[in-house]
Amino acid sequence: MSAHRGPQGLERLRTELSERDLIVLASVASHRFLTGRQIEAFHFSEHASSVTGSRVCRRVLARLVEQRLLVRLERRVGGVRAGSASYVYALGSAGNRLVSNPRGKRAEEPSRVFLDHTLAVADAHLALLQAADARRFELISVETEPAAWRRFLNSAGARETLRPDLYVVSAQGEFEHCWFLEIDNATESTPAVLRKCRQYQAYWRTGIEQQRSGTFPLVVWVTPNDRRCKQLAEAIASARKLQPEIFRAVASDELVELVAVGAA
Repeated sequence: MSAHRGPQGLERLRTELSERDLIVLASVASHRFLTGRQIEAFHFSEHASSVTGSRVCRRVLARLVEQRLLVRLERRVGGVRAGSASYVYALGSAGNRLVSNPRGKRAEEPSRVFLDHTLAVADAHLALLQAADARRFELISVETEPAAWRRFLNSAGARETLRPDLYVVSAQGEFEHCWFLEIDNATESTPAVLRKCRQYQAYWRTGIEQQRSGTFPLVVWVTPNDRRCKQLAEAIASARKLQPEIFRAVASDELVELVAVGAA
């Protein structure tokens, strides 16, 4: 394995990887953490059967781990009974260097809250891809962090960075729709959610995004259940000096329908 650590060894390894290997690495880099199940759904769904796809996925992931391109976290999702699909993967030391990961170093074991949120973001991305494959709408682009971030000067002239979980551009016929997605696992307090809404509104007032894409994306809070959805919707609607029309709250199982309808 040490031959892969130098630049020449790493470049040699790159030439040995398939296009799908590189795409898998880029996908893990983009989301930071992905389960085996998610990687299979993202990149191994085109096989003749799900059994074949699962087998090929397991073999590919085992090889990438052996090559130190990926690492498995100690924590698993769904427990041992969920099998190899429950493993959580991150870039390994060689993987970080191979894909020039902007985050730089190998990922540490994350907290449960952080990991659950990161995997929920990936699930939302996956749901949109699967709906697009089913021709519910066209998915033009999906940006994850940090590509989805927006830097701007607020009204006081201070620099701020807005950090959406996902920036999505979809289309229905001739019409394109833009979305900032905030994946909410009900771990943030309502005041924290409203502070984030006010930051979105501050960015909206700059007009930067409108100049960039011709419109301001709908900010969608994707919640784990209807109760949390109602709670956030009521809080946003009743908040002082907040423009409720640029926000929407939906339960996670309603996200695809919202994007399919193209509501603004």
